[in-house]
Amino acid sequence: MANDSHAADNILQNVSPLTAFLKLTSLGFIIGVSVVGNLLISILLVKDKTLHRAPYYFLLDLCCSDILRSAICFPFVFTSVKNGSTWTYGNLTCKVIAFLGVLSCFHTAFMLFCISVTRYLAIAHHRFYTKRLTFWTCLAVICMVWTLSVAMAFPPVLDVGTYSFIREEDQCTFQHRSFRANDSLGFMLLLALILLATQLVYLKLIFFVHDRRKMKPVQFVAAVSQNWTFHGPGASGQAAANWLAGFGRGPTPPTLLGIRQNANTTGRRRLLVLDEFKMEKRISRMFYIMTFLFLTLWGPYLVACYWRVFARGPVVPGGFLTAAVWMSFAQAGINPFVCIFSNRELRRCFSTTLLYCRKSRLPREPYCVI
Repeated sequence: MANDSHAADNILQNVSPLTAFLKLTSLGFIIGVSVVGNLLISILLVKDKTLHRAPYYFLLDLCCSDILRSAICFPFVFTSVKNGSTWTYGNLTCKVIAFLGVLSCFHTAFMLFCISVTRYLAIAHHRFYTKRLTFWTCLAVICMVWTLSVAMAFPPVLDVGTYSFIREEDQCTFQHRSFRANDSLGFMLLLALILLATQLVYLKLIFFVHDRRKMKPVQFVAAVSQNWTFHGPGASGQAAANWLAGFGRGPTPPTLLGIRQNANTTGRRRLLVLDEFKMEKRISRMFYIMTFLFLTLWGPYLVACYWRVFARGPVVPGGFLTAAVWMSFAQAGINPFVCIFSNRELRRCFSTTLLYCRKSRLPREPYCVI
């Protein structure tokens, strides 16, 4: 281990001013984009009342976590690079910054896993999802995620896993040594397990959607009509749904005797089953892109960490380690771009709420026949 540390110090002494300039420029760009982008998305989610529902509560929490990491942790990395890969703020400050960085990483991983579960419920069990996943349920999930993240990030503060300044990474984080001399392996294994479980949930969701896309032969069965209220084996149920929603007229259909018609027309929920299903799939696609990018951008750094834990011979190449660390930094600023470019609803709300670019649109029908 002493030889590895000596080799790493020699590498750091040979860092050119151009490399330091590229590090500072790229990190400054990441900080600006991450803080501004996540702050704009957060303002949009708070200001637009149409986005006050389950999936966007979790997105707001992710944006707050990225803002915390970008605004507090990254400036210390910027200062350490500017000072020649040295830490000048004391051991306690190093532990606090490392705690916040690891807290944000585990929080994002736990939250993406919970989002994947709710995405599966939104598509596979939509009725249960709409009834149970209220504001308070989302708040409970968010509090649970933060509690688990604190439980994972706090033990190294008490020297269980050990936080310290890593000169090769220009940041305070886990001090990864051999798995026999350090406790950081357990934290990395848990993070890898969370990411694997998230991918498995999305894989199950993909199989669920694919199985229900299989075409079945159409069997035409005549429906019974009584004053334009269709019922019987051949009825699709749309006339009954329209009647229950308050649109039907005439006598009560025979199959709905004893059921009261909804006379409250204010705040009536539109019967857009197919449109809602497509919207849930678009939201699920957006969150899966976030999960995939999180795995892609953090993957090289995890490989470098496992390399230092299990490999006994050569150290991690300096170029690969620097690229891996900066890719993990870039993850904090990538989510706003994913939100805008992959979600039509967020893009429309962004243009109307923040940019005030309102377009005249035709009024939507109160319901859609499927």
